[in-house]
Amino acid sequence: MPNDERILETMPCGTLGLIPTASCKELGEKVNDYLSAWREHREHEHQDDIAFKDYHKDSYIIEPYTPRFGSGEAKCVINQSVRGYDLYIMVDVTNYSLTYSLCGQTNHMSPDDHFADLKRVIAAVGGKARRITVILPFLYESRQHRRNARESLDCPLALQELFHMGIDNIITFDAHDPRVMNAIPLNGFENVMPSYQFIKGILKNVKDLTIDADHFMIISPDEGATQRAIYLANVLEVDMGMFYKRRDFSKIVDGRNPIVAHEFLGSNVEGKDVLIIDDMISSGESMIETAKELKKRKANRIFLVSTFGLFTNGLAAFDKAYEEGLIYRIVTTNLIYQTPELLSREYYISCDMSKYIAYIIDTLNHDCSISDLLNPYDRIQRYVKRYNEKKKK
Repeated sequence: MPNDERILETMPCGTLGLIPTASCKELGEKVNDYLSAWREHREHEHQDDIAFKDYHKDSYIIEPYTPRFGSGEAKCVINQSVRGYDLYIMVDVTNYSLTYSLCGQTNHMSPDDHFADLKRVIAAVGGKARRITVILPFLYESRQHRRNARESLDCPLALQELFHMGIDNIITFDAHDPRVMNAIPLNGFENVMPSYQFIKGILKNVKDLTIDADHFMIISPDEGATQRAIYLANVLEVDMGMFYKRRDFSKIVDGRNPIVAHEFLGSNVEGKDVLIIDDMISSGESMIETAKELKKRKANRIFLVSTFGLFTNGLAAFDKAYEEGLIYRIVTTNLIYQTPELLSREYYISCDMSKYIAYIIDTLNHDCSISDLLNPYDRIQRYVKRYNEKKKK
């Protein structure tokens, strides 16, 4: 249960409304269940005040209807009033499982399609809501966040477009480069890290880990993930290491310079369990190469940990790596679409983020600070302490 005393010091900003698009339906339903359960049992002296009208509902979900014409064009319809609501729109731009008909052909929805549907939902609200917060677990176009040549800057443009449409805040998770918020310096942008959920997920599923500098280590697979690795290593009080990629800048293969070698910087990994952390697993090539290099250095069990498991080239390479003993577990969140095949793998650990999102929404609806929710240090420390105490018994 959230800290009710702190939350109830303020009135709700408006009637709570949750709008998960079809791409985020399952996660949205889980978030709604938490919110409904908490508010049903929340007793407070203000519950009969007019400001708390419709405070508890069986469902806060407002379903958007986004039909498409035969040409592939679409619109959004919201079949209820949202005047005065505090709205939270949830969109998973990576959910390729959804399809639509285009001139008789079946098309899978791309990130561009999902982003267009998000704008349609905002347009359908028509400025009548009291506040609109967009929850984009995977930040749209976040891999195109900076300009290296004469090329588009898609993510900053998308952020500016959303705020020009009248939204108030954006909540995203583990942005590829959080400095992209500089495109909207006067607007609300929260970059949330799932560090606690990673540690909780691993420790719930693996009962024989020893979290100390002699038995455990955090590894960054490249320069970009260094800050994530440094944070976890400091919180867990273990060593960290990193690889940097030597590339051949004379060639471009599949839109990028090919990797020539992986060079390692760090202390000895021999005999240690190792956690490799990054923001996303795309093809998985980099993660698997890093695991191979660590195995050459006699590392023990290897955990691949990432906020977003895209698995753009399928699971065959990971299945092979698991069978060969290169990797022990893969850990990602349910912030984006997970295939049934992925969920069926014995090496896969899914970290449920719905309760965390519900905490954030519940707190923001009361206009309270979420600073303590964004800093998981104390929660990680408590969970590791309980884990170690159970091991001693």
